[in-house]
Amino acid sequence: LARHIYTKVLGSSGHQPNYNVWVYVPMRSAADESKVFFNNVTNGDGDSKLKDLEDSNESTTDTWEWWNTFRSVCGTDKKIGLVLELSENLPTYCEIERWLGEPVRCIFIKTSCFTLNKKNYPVLPRPHQNLLKKFFKLDVQVVISGSCKHGDMRFYQSYLDHLWTNQEPVDALSNFAKGYEDYLQIPLQPLMDNLESCTYEIFEKDPTKYTEYQKAIYNALLDRVSEEEKETKTSVIMVVGAGRGPLVRAAIAAAKNADRLVKVYAVEKNPNAIVTLFAQQYEMWGEQVTVVPCDMRDFKPSEKADIIVSELLGSFGDNELSPECLDGAQKFLKDDGISIPCSYTNYVTPVSAPKLYSEIAQMREKDKGPLAFFEMPYVVHLHNHTALSVPQSLFSFSHPNNVEVPDNARYGKLTFDVPYNSTIHGFAGYFDTVLYKDITLSILPNSHSTGLFSWFPIFFPLKDPIHVTTNQQLEAHFWRCVSPRQVWYEWLVTKPSIGTLHNPNGRSYTIGL
Repeated sequence: LARHIYTKVLGSSGHQPNYNVWVYVPMRSAADESKVFFNNVTNGDGDSKLKDLEDSNESTTDTWEWWNTFRSVCGTDKKIGLVLELSENLPTYCEIERWLGEPVRCIFIKTSCFTLNKKNYPVLPRPHQNLLKKFFKLDVQVVISGSCKHGDMRFYQSYLDHLWTNQEPVDALSNFAKGYEDYLQIPLQPLMDNLESCTYEIFEKDPTKYTEYQKAIYNALLDRVSEEEKETKTSVIMVVGAGRGPLVRAAIAAAKNADRLVKVYAVEKNPNAIVTLFAQQYEMWGEQVTVVPCDMRDFKPSEKADIIVSELLGSFGDNELSPECLDGAQKFLKDDGISIPCSYTNYVTPVSAPKLYSEIAQMREKDKGPLAFFEMPYVVHLHNHTALSVPQSLFSFSHPNNVEVPDNARYGKLTFDVPYNSTIHGFAGYFDTVLYKDITLSILPNSHSTGLFSWFPIFFPLKDPIHVTTNQQLEAHFWRCVSPRQVWYEWLVTKPSIGTLHNPNGRSYTIGL
């Protein structure tokens, strides 16, 4: 069946009709439904039938396995979607989470799922309500199936409208990311490329990031200058990679709140941003701020800094070369000076994301083979996906780096326990950072800083999806490789089966120094 449908879909071009196919799959198989029924039967015949069902092969009753086999034959084609039917008995939480990573287009709800409330109107049980609200976020259609059991079919529609309009309020991140769900972007390389003004403008709208930076600078100033010295001691703050000045403004505001004297250097190489910095210096900052139009690695100040402040972090922490930049800038930091941020760590977790895999598989570019697109990371607001484990820490960096010859190459091996049968399409990457003492920022799902939207996660795809069975281990290796002119990542899966090395020698993707 899968072969015939896929052939039809592939042939729908030119003068042929353009087919989009939705595959109907029940969320629970008839056999699983029977288990629930016979579990409540107390006579001997019911017990024997239940035993027969339990002795059957689990994969034949797992409807996700049916779907996974079907879509694997079809190569994860975007034209093939999924229709899920809900029944009175829902599967486990983990099984529901697994479906949330699939290309679900429509939900069928049987009228038998509804019960009557105190006013004799049909409503869904709380578990069904929660499930529907999860799928509402994927913009699915909803169809009521079965005969009308509660007076009027319009009652069902009215109730679903009520559920739709009473969803949880959209948070700042979701509101900012609207329209960018599962949209793959090549990570920025601000060290090698000059960012456009519109890019700066987007990031400067993040209230959380600069509020936390200001808190960090404020506390650092209080720690460096005592109350007795505040009238006589001036702290030197160097903002390296100043952009259009949000960190400079944060430093000045922090100094005012702390009642401390500061002198600020704003170091920036981008001509697009330097013009804005000079304008602000002329109109607002005056002699308190010195604009330095050069690469931070070429900067030769006449005095050393008490505090170095930077916002060089990328979606994976180090992927915009913050370690290399800050190691170079460390030479103009006092021996007891403070770096903000002072440390950062990245994390990865395996994910099932057939939509992203399908998007990458269809990418084409002149002078690049199709596999090249599976050998580069992407910045993406993950939406239609399933995380299959808790993120684990991978690489960490600290500043100032007191090693005589800093080495920012890294290697890490991680082992994940996958709780249920799944297909892994890649790894989601996150980071958190300590700005100063207990002041932190995080994009980890379970500790995401409220209101922070400057960074989306990063995604490391796999050329060949890996099928993992319940409680099987997944072993992954990651390298951060460094040469005199470039930095790149390599990644490899060795369990449950050995895959191929992605991006060896940076053949498909590098970050320029």
